[in-house]
Amino acid sequence: MRSKIVLLVFLLFLLPIPGVHAEDALDYYTKGQYALGLGNYADALTNFDKALVIDKNFSPALAGKAVALNGLGNYADAIIAAEGAIAIKSSDQTAQNARAFGLFKTGHYPESVAAYDTLFLTGYTRADAYCTQGSAYLMLNRSDKAVISYEKCTAIDPANIDGWNQLGLAYMSLGEYQNALDAYDQATRITVKNAEIWNNKGLAYAALGKYQDALQSFNKALGLEPDFADALNNKNSVLGKSQVFIITGTITPTVTISRIGTFFTTVTPSPLPTEVIPQETITVTPQKTTVPVAKKTTYSPVSPLTAVVGLIIVSGFILAVSRVRK
Repeated sequence: MRSKIVLLVFLLFLLPIPGVHAEDALDYYTKGQYALGLGNYADALTNFDKALVIDKNFSPALAGKAVALNGLGNYADAIIAAEGAIAIKSSDQTAQNARAFGLFKTGHYPESVAAYDTLFLTGYTRADAYCTQGSAYLMLNRSDKAVISYEKCTAIDPANIDGWNQLGLAYMSLGEYQNALDAYDQATRITVKNAEIWNNKGLAYAALGKYQDALQSFNKALGLEPDFADALNNKNSVLGKSQVFIITGTITPTVTISRIGTFFTTVTPSPLPTEVIPQETITVTPQKTTVPVAKKTTYSPVSPLTAVVGLIIVSGFILAVSRVRK
């Protein structure tokens, strides 16, 4: 009996224990996920590969590997890893998202858009996925579709600065400049320290003909990044276009006629930059306005008119006296 027990125990040691490899793979997978959370893609990739050595069909490790490869910029291999995970588990959202992103980064924009659509059908609602799909649509010159994706992105994550910025760009490409400006307003409510957004906001103002506001936006961009070439060029362009709207000390001031009582006087605009509003009435306080006094005309002691009148009076007087004597 005792020999039978020893034999049974010996046989148990010889038999493979189910689940040991899976647990080891899971351990490496967990380490890989932790490394991903820290942004350490190289360590994450190492651990996912170790998990896959133990279990090559462990789809979560394949999906994690795809994410790590994307993080390392190896998008082609990321697509292969993601497709391997999807082949094992078609509903793997991590793998689908990694594949869609990899397709975008490799310039396969139609495939990326379609991959995101498939991902969203699984109930995936992350803002970054909608924003990336919007960018793919922009690359395909489908700004109308891009707007829809970016609006979903910003609805899910209202603090997504890049989402608002990209939404503004999509509206700009559609010629919907007021909507673009509204998007940039949202972005600058979140932060005032993004030069790119101020530059884009300036472009929206310029497109609407609001050159003063555009100039202020470009100046804010340059205040954050003095060497921002696009903002500087845009500022110079707006200054060129707005010369008919801006009065400076070096430009001949426009004369506006303002009525004061029954007098008229010319009012010279301030030499400081001022926006000229067509047909604007300028109010002038009489006490502070010097009304030009007409030059005094000098008359001779006896003017011709005075001489004639005097002659008539004298003649009449002489005639009257002569009648009395008669």
